[in-house]
Amino acid sequence: MRLLVLALCGLIATPILAATQPLEERLSKAVLVTGASSGIGRKITERLAADGYFVYATARKDEDLKALAAIKNVQPLRLDVTHPAEITAAVESVTKAGRGLYGLVNNAGIATFGTIADMTPEEFDLSMKVNVYGPVMMVKAFESMIIAQKGRVINIGSVSGILATRDLAAYQMSKHAIEALTDSLALQLAPFGAQASVIEPGAYNSHIVENMLARLSPEGKTYVQKVEGPKKMDAHYPEPDEVAVAVEDALFEPTPKRRYLVIPRHFTDPINAGLAERTIRGEIEQLVQLNEGQPYTFDRATLIKMLDDALSTARPRTD
Repeated sequence: MRLLVLALCGLIATPILAATQPLEERLSKAVLVTGASSGIGRKITERLAADGYFVYATARKDEDLKALAAIKNVQPLRLDVTHPAEITAAVESVTKAGRGLYGLVNNAGIATFGTIADMTPEEFDLSMKVNVYGPVMMVKAFESMIIAQKGRVINIGSVSGILATRDLAAYQMSKHAIEALTDSLALQLAPFGAQASVIEPGAYNSHIVENMLARLSPEGKTYVQKVEGPKKMDAHYPEPDEVAVAVEDALFEPTPKRRYLVIPRHFTDPINAGLAERTIRGEIEQLVQLNEGQPYTFDRATLIKMLDDALSTARPRTD
């Protein structure tokens, strides 16, 4: 369904060879993943743990914490990113463990459906608390540990932070904020040898829509179903394995990219088809809007030279 796609949406990452790193080195690098109970967060946790990294995996429910505890190299932590006391407790747990923290993956997030006129103030506030305030508070709490290990902060963003639609106003606002947070954070961390990246997934299987529907009133559910249609509501998408690969790349490759646009390679549907092109075109259209009709408007030749200059340092296409 379109909501699932845009709520989870970003070219395709190539996997790093974690096995080339000594096991001792991998085990010494701990990563904290928020929202690890299902979907993208669970896949990230499983991949990193399987490759020998130690993972602090956060969840809110007892059954999810128990399931995470059964995974080798994983220590579950009870954490709701909207509760400052639980963030403080997580810092204490990680500090007590003595490993420090190399990586923070801000994955916890929620989807909210509706236009500005339709959404409730409560849903808007919750979106901002989970999707924006949560990552900021997590960075604030763990930044000193990450700097100490010259580590990485990875934010899970979305193509929805770049492309806008009619009915995802609050969600898209929150994910656009993650774009700015990542850029600012990268500048803040650079003097200390630490780095920040944002992952922007396409349409992958997740519980984010299911969880949203559980919060809505009967009237809200009817509205979503009416707008989306039954076929989109029942759509199925691939597991987010490629997103987990991109996160591992962003965490551990020597020179990480600032942005990782991750769209299913072997899964065709009306939303994912052409999503990469639509995203890039959307950025180009914004550039045109910024440039048009101004006292300083640059002509076509100048814009093309600017693009060529930027592309001169870009990485080549991957298979």
